[in-house]
Parts: sequence; structure tokens; C-alpha cells
Amino acid sequence: MHRTTHGVKLMRPMLRCLMVVCFPALLLIFAFSTPLLAAISCELNYPASDIARLFPDSNDFKTTYFSFSTRGGDPLLRKVEKRLGGMPALYAPLDVPYVIYEIYKGKKQVGYVHGVNQKGQFGVLEVFVSLDMKGTIKAFYLQRISGPWGRKFTIPKFGKQFVGLDLMDFEQYDPVTAKGSGKVASISNPAPEAKTDFSGILRALKKNLILMDEFFYSTEKMAK
Repeated sequence: MHRTTHGVKLMRPMLRCLMVVCFPALLLIFAFSTPLLAAISCELNYPASDIARLFPDSNDFKTTYFSFSTRGGDPLLRKVEKRLGGMPALYAPLDVPYVIYEIYKGKKQVGYVHGVNQKGQFGVLEVFVSLDMKGTIKAFYLQRISGPWGRKFTIPKFGKQFVGLDLMDFEQYDPVTAKGSGKVASISNPAPEAKTDFSGILRALKKNLILMDEFFYSTEKMAK
């Protein structure tokens, strides 16, 4: 009887150890067994109200998806990275889709809303723009930023600096080296202590415009 009780006492800590080791392992297996396509790159938290604010003259939108794996694969990714100055273009795997919002006024398409993720100083940045059918920025929206200076980047005064700019403006400036000329070079940083976030926002915008050019604007021109 004494041996049986002693055995039970020994088994309890062993069971606790097994639970500590095995339970996280099971969670990890479950996580990796979840289809990757369940994730997406970057989407609006409140599409209906966000789009109404970013594109006030619209009355409808359609959500579509695109990814490198379905629209050109690795060669297209390398092309985009080259246009970005040789820096990595993806914040997510190749087959994780991007979300694109096609914006309509009546039955006529009048533009797009698209966002990308970018590494910031204290986590991910979620950077959106609304674009007209020529690729010109109509509005800027920073959905996510971490850090005590976050509010400085979300005030209208900062975002208005991007309105009217297009890919040609961003191609004159390298946000990684902070070198270049033109309108983008003259944009002021509202938080000098947050250089990583400022350059990350500029890089996200440039990446956004390059992606839209490769996946939509260039193909639309070829179709015409």
C-alpha cells in the first residue's frame, strides 16, 4: 500500500511535466497545420467606414485578392525588390494574398484602396492609401503604429503631405538611405526621434505604389 501511494506521488509531477512540454507542442502543431492562406497581408479593420472616409465620393466597393504566387511568382517578386532598391519586398510568405479594395461611384470604378505591412520601430506598421485610376494618392491612412509618438504620424497635417504624389515621385527618393530629390525628399518627419518609423512609412508607400503598378496599373495599360 505504501508503494502504491509513493508511486502516485511520483507520477503527479511527471504528469505535470508532460503537460507543460506536450501541450505547447500540440498548439504548435495545430498552428502549423492551419492553412497558410487563412492569413492575409494587410486589410482594413472597418472597410465600410474606412473607405467612406478615404474615398468620400464613392458609394460602393469590392474586395479582391492577389498574391505573387498566382500573378508571376518569384520572378515578379525579384523585379519588385529590384525596383525597391534590392531590399526584401515581403512581410509575409510568397503565397499570402494582398487585399485590394476596388472603389466604385455608381457602376464606374474610380480607384483603389490598398495597404501594406512594414517593419517599424516597435512592431508592424499598417500603411494604406487611396488611389485614383491613374495611381495618384488621394488619401493616406496609418492604421497601425506603436510607440509614444504614434499620434504625430496620424495627424492630418502629416498625411496631407502625400496627397497628389504618385510612383514617379517616390522613384526619385530612396527611403532606406534617405537620399533623393523631389517632393518626397521634402516631406517632414513629425517625430525626429522615430526615424525608423518615418523611413518605414515612406518605404511602405513606395512598396505599395510599386505593387499596384505591377499588379494593376501596368496590366491595365497593356490591356488598352
